[in-house]
Amino acid sequence: MTDLPPSEADHGEASSPSRGPAGAEVVTLVADRLVAGGEAIARHPDGRVVLVSGALPGEQVEVEVRPRKGALRGVVRRRLWASPDRVRPRCPHVAEGCGGCDLQDLDTTAQVGAKIDLVADSLRRLGRIAEPVVTPGPPLAPWGFRTTLRVAVVEGRAGLRRAESHDVVGIDHCLVAHPLIDELVHEGDFGAADEVVLRVGAATGERMAIAMPTAEGVVLPPDVLVVGADELEAGRRAWIHDEVAGRRWRISAESFFQTRPDGAAALVDVVRSMSADLLAEPGRPGRPRTLLDAYAGVGLFSGALLDGVPGWRTVAAERNRSSVADARHNLADLDAKVVATTIEHLRAPRSDLVVADPSRSGLGRAAVHVLASAGASRVMLVSCDPASAGRDAALLAAVGYRPVESVLVDLFPHTHHTEVVTRFDRA
Repeated sequence: MTDLPPSEADHGEASSPSRGPAGAEVVTLVADRLVAGGEAIARHPDGRVVLVSGALPGEQVEVEVRPRKGALRGVVRRRLWASPDRVRPRCPHVAEGCGGCDLQDLDTTAQVGAKIDLVADSLRRLGRIAEPVVTPGPPLAPWGFRTTLRVAVVEGRAGLRRAESHDVVGIDHCLVAHPLIDELVHEGDFGAADEVVLRVGAATGERMAIAMPTAEGVVLPPDVLVVGADELEAGRRAWIHDEVAGRRWRISAESFFQTRPDGAAALVDVVRSMSADLLAEPGRPGRPRTLLDAYAGVGLFSGALLDGVPGWRTVAAERNRSSVADARHNLADLDAKVVATTIEHLRAPRSDLVVADPSRSGLGRAAVHVLASAGASRVMLVSCDPASAGRDAALLAAVGYRPVESVLVDLFPHTHHTEVVTRFDRA
């Protein structure tokens, strides 16, 4: 790929198309902004939208354009005008094709701005919010933060997959991994496994490796708890502990927990600050106020928000059996009821506050109606995908909830992935 300095490029214009290798259309485009998935949106000379991988906002690029899955998609052949926010990736494995950090060539400060624009665009287009308010959350360290890392294995060594591929790039180190995880990436022999999930408790130092399909032949330092997926299927339990928001959390091998504890704490802080007025209102004797914690995982929001808050109880709903067991353990000191169910089948209790942290697909229509039936004056939605955040905003508006503010918490620097907390008040 060739990059030309601004003085040698015609910036701001799209060129007429020509033909490239194997008949692919070649055209010069100007990237506008990032969209969900990490591609940049641009306009073909005939007005059609093109999604371009490898381009940053504002760059003029020569791309090969091909129809794919109902849309035009372009791959950069040559960069004619580079963004001033473009930087050289710090990790050498990016140049080798590792797909783990698809935005490492964008300055970290600019990453946050690009993600705010991405979320705002989704809220406008999909959420039908005319003027969404999206602000940055607490700053988080851009390196050495991941306490959970899923690696592929080739001949016993760790690797990460290429973007949009099953091919594996071998890695010696991972710069975004916590040092206690990176040590295992660098030194570990993962035996007969195809994939391994590495976990560490940043506060406790406890480490675990979940090898798939089996832990046969895995050689790691003696402090690492090694367990095979076949053992978990046979009923074995294994866990580590970490500390977030002043509480100790049990996190089992098959339970979900955020990939960085400082990110989990930041999410809690944002939700707490946006709900402070409600949490300050205690219940009456015999009639506690109720938090409905939907998609509760191991109980993070219930435990962190209600620890030391009198007059509140929580109903935590979660479908994953391992997470349910952890939540019951983690919330044992609180007035908490943990319900093993999907949200679509939950009989929602009358609630004062709802916190929902669904998977990437979002809430969906059925879950929105269940949560609305709780009658809470406020819903706090934690979305890990901008498109689902937009769709869920429209669904919540349809049942009477008005968006107030969204806060971007950048849990995943150097990637297009986003985490955004949105406050909805009942209209």
